Amino acid sequence: MIGIWQGRAVEDQRLSALIRSVRLRRSMRQEDLARLAGVSQATISLVERGHFRKLSIETLRRIAGPLDIRVDVLGRWRGGDGDRLLSRAHSLLANQVSAVLGDAGWVVHPEVSFSIYGERGAIDLLAWHSATRHLLVIELKTAFVDVNEMLGTLDRKARLARKIAAERGLTPDQVSVWLIVSESRTNRRHARQHASLLESRFTLDGRSLRPFLRRPGTATCGMAFWPDSSGGVARHRATVPESR
Repeated sequence: MIGIWQGRAVEDQRLSALIRSVRLRRSMRQEDLARLAGVSQATISLVERGHFRKLSIETLRRIAGPLDIRVDVLGRWRGGDGDRLLSRAHSLLANQVSAVLGDAGWVVHPEVSFSIYGERGAIDLLAWHSATRHLLVIELKTAFVDVNEMLGTLDRKARLARKIAAERGLTPDQVSVWLIVSESRTNRRHARQHASLLESRFTLDGRSLRPFLRRPGTATCGMAFWPDSSGGVARHRATVPESR
C-alpha cells in the first residue's frame, strides 16, 4: 500500500506543478485563473500545492481547461490485470462483431493500421462487401472515456477510409461508419449524458444495423450497443443489438 500511495502523491505533485508552471508561463495570476475557472483564488492555491483530494474531477478540469491542460482519470486494478482485462474484453467484442459480419457476407480486416500524410492510427474493423462495393469502418468501445476525442478520432478514420482501402486494392462506392459499444449500465449512462452530441453524429441506432449488414445500400452512420462481450463468441454469434 505504501508504494501505491507514494505513486499517487507523485502524480498529484506533477499535476500541481504543471498547472502552476503553465499559469506562470502565460503570465497569469492565481486570481486570473480562478476567475476563468469559476473558483476561488484559495482553491487555485490549494491545487498548486497538491491539496486537491477533496475536489471533484469536474472542478479540476475547469481549472486545467483555461491552461489547455487535459485531466484524465486513469483506473488501475491489481497492477496490470486491469489492462489485460480490458484487452480481453475488446478482443471478444471484435471477434463477435466479426463473426456477425462474416455471416452477412462481409470480408473483415481487423486492426488495420495506417499512416497517411503524417496521420497515424488503426481502424478496429474494416469490412468490405464486394457485391455492393461497400466499405464499413467500425470503431469498437468497451467503455466510454472521452467522447469528444473519440468522435474526432472516428471522423479522421472516416475521412481517410477511401485512401486506406485503396492501399488494400479496394475502391468503394459507399463508405459507412458505425460505433459499436459494449452493453453496460455505465456505458448507457454515459451515452445519455452525451445524447445530443452522439445523436447529432450518429443518425442510426442498433435497430438499423441488422438490415444494413444484410443489404448495404446508401452510406450510413450509426451507433449500436452490443450484448455483454464477456460470454464468448459462440453465445453472441448471431446476435445484433436492437436499439441505442
